[in-house]
Amino acid sequence: MTPLPERRPDHLTLALPKGRILHDAIDLLSAAGLPLTHPEESRALRHEFPGVTVLELRNQDVPVYVDLGVADAGIVGKDVLLESGRSVYEPVDLRFAACRLSLIREIGSSGPIRRVGTKYPHAAHTYLQERGLPAEVIKLSGNIELAALTGLADAVIDLVQTGGTLRANNLEEVEVLFHSSARLIVNRAALKLRRERLRPLIARLRELTQGP
Repeated sequence: MTPLPERRPDHLTLALPKGRILHDAIDLLSAAGLPLTHPEESRALRHEFPGVTVLELRNQDVPVYVDLGVADAGIVGKDVLLESGRSVYEPVDLRFAACRLSLIREIGSSGPIRRVGTKYPHAAHTYLQERGLPAEVIKLSGNIELAALTGLADAVIDLVQTGGTLRANNLEEVEVLFHSSARLIVNRAALKLRRERLRPLIARLRELTQGP
């Protein structure tokens, strides 16, 4: 297990994703008792609060920082966590940023699926193997739906929230692979070394999101 950097046992370092989830995460963590406020608009990537450091990261990097011990805990979508394959403790479903990862095709498509475009190659490979579909997976970075519209891929696997983008582009969900929401993740060593800070936080977040 990778050792944690030298820090005071009562100090927490949190990895939070940029964007909308950052604001929702800070609101929830504040309600749970951490002395956090929304960072001012700046280029700063590290924010210091009494007893807490917040690292502002890309979504995909949050599980890496937590797994390797640079951060004690973090908040990230279940979709990103599964795709990362990182070994972290996942004690709380925070029940916000809800979405689903789905197989998507152009409406009326009925031919075989030979190529699938996605930001989630690990999830795509798992899905295809489970169904015995020998399709090629093409890793893409943005505008995944366009791959199905241009013929680059016969289908795409992507996140869906409201479905508005699909309807606007003559696309439909064929199958939901799994549902996703924001999760609290914790470094396994930190759970022991900083248990006096982390265990009450976990308990309070469970109360706030799941009730007694």
